[in-house]
Amino acid sequence: MRPDTGAEYGTVRSLARGLDLLRVLNRHDKGRASLAQLASGTGLHRTTVRRLLETLIEEGYVKRSASDDRYVLTLNVRALSEGFKDEERISMVSGPVLAQLLQQVRWPSDLCTPDGGSMLIRESTHRFSSLSFNRAMVGERLPMLLTAAGRAYFCYCADAEREALLVLLRHDPVQAALANDERFIANLLEQTRSRGYSSNEGDWSAERKIGAIAVPVFQSGKVIASINVIYLVRAVSHAEAAARYLPALVEAARQLEAALNEPVE
Repeated sequence: MRPDTGAEYGTVRSLARGLDLLRVLNRHDKGRASLAQLASGTGLHRTTVRRLLETLIEEGYVKRSASDDRYVLTLNVRALSEGFKDEERISMVSGPVLAQLLQQVRWPSDLCTPDGGSMLIRESTHRFSSLSFNRAMVGERLPMLLTAAGRAYFCYCADAEREALLVLLRHDPVQAALANDERFIANLLEQTRSRGYSSNEGDWSAERKIGAIAVPVFQSGKVIASINVIYLVRAVSHAEAAARYLPALVEAARQLEAALNEPVE
């Protein structure tokens, strides 16, 4: 039982529970949590939490991620909480685009945004791809200079931002050697920009078994994210991956850019 606050009118129990649920969701990393985590955090029965979540989804304050079934805060909570970031908008519109891309290429894809010297995976089709070799990818971080997703962003960001990233990466134990190699950086920029996409041909894999290609995603002329296609090099060569999957990957990026330019309701 809730304590007596001395208010003239009694509290609305369902509203109090809904606000409590939003607070618990807001405290989770990136405003993302599973049903079990929310039930544990609120102390409410899972059935009650599910009903509250369905209401919040219907009202537009929460969405259910298509990639891992976790519940995520939406733009509508911006005035209520600081748990939402601008980058979440691209996550909101990426689900259908990534799903269509998966149907075309079959290999899994990730939507990534920068987070310090890494790329944060915000949405992914690993969970849905029959060819996936790692199902739980949302929330993982990829080193910027070693992965196709990171290189796509790094090579297309503004010069000032890239210089700031290099200062940061020179202190990263994993990426410092590459960040300090001026020839590597120059070749990376020239190759990626001339081809229009980036690649990872086993650079970030102890067994050198994983390859990837990636393209940047722009909003108002500024790169804000990247999308990749990940494959096993024993099944697909880099040349084959570029020939087979690059057109669909580029089209997915263009669809995302168009969706980002649509007004928010």
